[in-house]
Amino acid sequence: MKTNYKIPSQTKIGHIHLKVADLKRSLAFYVDLLGFELMMYYGDQAAFISAGGYHHHIGLNTWHSKDAPPASREGVGLYHTAILYPTRKDLANIYKRLREANYPNIGASNHGVSQALYLRDPDNNGVELYWDKPKELWPKNPDGSLTMYTHPLNLEELLKEAA
Repeated sequence: MKTNYKIPSQTKIGHIHLKVADLKRSLAFYVDLLGFELMMYYGDQAAFISAGGYHHHIGLNTWHSKDAPPASREGVGLYHTAILYPTRKDLANIYKRLREANYPNIGASNHGVSQALYLRDPDNNGVELYWDKPKELWPKNPDGSLTMYTHPLNLEELLKEAA
């Protein structure tokens, strides 16, 4: 069904819910390591976390997944959750925190429009931590259309911005 309808330009993704095997383990990652705030528990099977006091940006639940094996990278489902940081310095600070915690297998890319870190949560869900460059710096083709790419991100340069 093709229509001329376009979603309103101010529409935002409000929150996500992740099925997890172990709620405490997931809270240790998202709250203790990444720094989200625990807003509330929903019994002993779910928790809601946020940045800045919003009711929740991420819901973590074990409703259908308690003690389940990690998510398969080859199966269908969510590829990754992308968490947008307000400044490059904020991205540098979380990278420094991950390094100090010896968090394994952190990937990093410069996409032209953004700079990103990639990791896996304790349930093997993909997590992207990123910062958007100012829109006027996004790379464009000669016709004005957006061009994105994947180049290595210089992590030593990023670390220089950490507090």
